[in-house]
Amino acid sequence: MTAWLGVVSRDHVRRGVELGIAQIGHGKRSGLAKMARGDWLVYYSPRASFSGDEPVKVFTAIGQIVDEEIWQADEGDFKPWRRSVAYDDSAVDVALDDVKGELDLTSTPSWGYQMRRGLLPLSDRDLEITRTAMHPASAC
Repeated sequence: MTAWLGVVSRDHVRRGVELGIAQIGHGKRSGLAKMARGDWLVYYSPRASFSGDEPVKVFTAIGQIVDEEIWQADEGDFKPWRRSVAYDDSAVDVALDDVKGELDLTSTPSWGYQMRRGLLPLSDRDLEITRTAMHPASAC
């Protein structure tokens, strides 16, 4: 099992959660093809919306890839590739600043630059830190 960090605007993450799908890299197939059934996907949203510039810098969703199928949706001129995800409905948004000092992801000087790729592997440790932070009630 592997964990992935997808970097996507919050409004797009919310739509994906509603639809039960993952869509990465502006609908490209390559990122989704790296994932396997049972892998974890954590979304980080640097901005509230794709076209806006309101910064939010929060982890916005967490779930597991449901199967091995990657399919292409048809939204008129836009035909993005997608995968099914079972999202955790009990997870809450967590500010990056709340966990930044604990993450392997943010331990190197150029950590922010790597997020521009849109999808990157997440260490088991970082998965546990974000998953725990996104469930504050269960930490009691």
